[in-house]
Amino acid sequence: MAAKITTTAIILRNSNLKRRFYVLHNNNNNSNNIQWVPKKYDDKVTAGSTISATAKIMRRFSSSSSSSPSFKSCYQNKKVVDLRSDTVTLPSQAMIKTALTATVGDDVMGEDPTVLELEQLMAEKFGKDKGLFVPTGTMANLIALISHCDKTGSASEIIIGSNSHINLWEGGNASNLGGIHTRQINEDINSAQLDEEDILDCIRHGVDDHWPKTSLLCLENSHNMCGGVALPKIYFDQMGRLAHKHNMNVHVDGARIFNAAIAQEISVKYLCKSVDSISICLSKGLGAPLGSVLVGDDEFIRVAKSARKRCGGGMRQAGVVASMGLFAIQNNTERLVEDHVRAKRIGYALKQNGCYLPRNGQIDTNIVYFALPETTQLTRAEFVKRLKLEYGVNVTGGYSRGGKLFRIVTHMDVDDEDIDRTIEAIDSTLNSPV
Repeated sequence: MAAKITTTAIILRNSNLKRRFYVLHNNNNNSNNIQWVPKKYDDKVTAGSTISATAKIMRRFSSSSSSSPSFKSCYQNKKVVDLRSDTVTLPSQAMIKTALTATVGDDVMGEDPTVLELEQLMAEKFGKDKGLFVPTGTMANLIALISHCDKTGSASEIIIGSNSHINLWEGGNASNLGGIHTRQINEDINSAQLDEEDILDCIRHGVDDHWPKTSLLCLENSHNMCGGVALPKIYFDQMGRLAHKHNMNVHVDGARIFNAAIAQEISVKYLCKSVDSISICLSKGLGAPLGSVLVGDDEFIRVAKSARKRCGGGMRQAGVVASMGLFAIQNNTERLVEDHVRAKRIGYALKQNGCYLPRNGQIDTNIVYFALPETTQLTRAEFVKRLKLEYGVNVTGGYSRGGKLFRIVTHMDVDDEDIDRTIEAIDSTLNSPV
């Protein structure tokens, strides 16, 4: 069978900050067979190749050049380009209008029609029985863990990745609030996947008095700390078969699950067919100011609703905020590919400037981790300060690898002009005297 060539279009920058169109030819998606080829968009793509959704988005760019103006003359009165997270987005006027006109009721009593509409829509999108609207993603995950472990009793254990959001960034709530023990496994640094044999080594079913009972396997998609990796359906199917064979369920922290699905050009329903529950954040990349939805089967959601009340997550006229989540799902999922394209542009600029990028610079979604070049005289604090003060670009540092990594996250409040400014800021800061 002939090798399949996928073609992805990206805008790159040369040292003079002139935009160029490039085409990435990738043989069988092998990162070792990548070739960047300068190409105009009116040129025909190589016969037999395919243009991804990323390439389609890039068609609207036109070639141009620009000088490198100072911050005072060009950026002084412009908005800050905030790349710290995709949670910094502000609700649009259209989204706010939906909140002002939302039909509401008492959601604790199950009588808010807007909340019910959102929950039903999310359940249908993911191919599950029901949904449950909750205030935050952290609460959604905690409720999921408590609900899956409810049948086990007081000696429950879950298997999670050591770099997962549940493990690192949710206050240790599985143990200190849920009374659940976590068994942690290192993810593969490139694929963000858990090894099947490592999982098998961790499974315990309480037949020994020394053991808790392993009730749940937790996955994360896209995987934040591993670089926004989009885990594939084949892996989800593998994990589902493994867990169910050993009488466990599978929960997915899907805070950015739409990013993962869009990156693979598949539906979230198809991606999540083999897992039992998914938490979906409405304020990460989708533009809603708050809220998450937990989806699963009827019995799971029944138990989860009770757990939500115990966690303080029962809300009354919640349709006001649920309406904004509904707007986000209906309007802001397909556009996520634009964020992915912009992240790839930044990633390439960083690599061209000698920065270290995990996974050899491969970027799946909207998250870019990087470290400064080893040859730079800039400190990490100086780099962040100069980007902010001279260009109005906000990034965050202090992540893993001894705190060397920075993170950039693209989102709907960052446009192409903002990416131009970010790339210019990176290029200028890393190549100017300290």
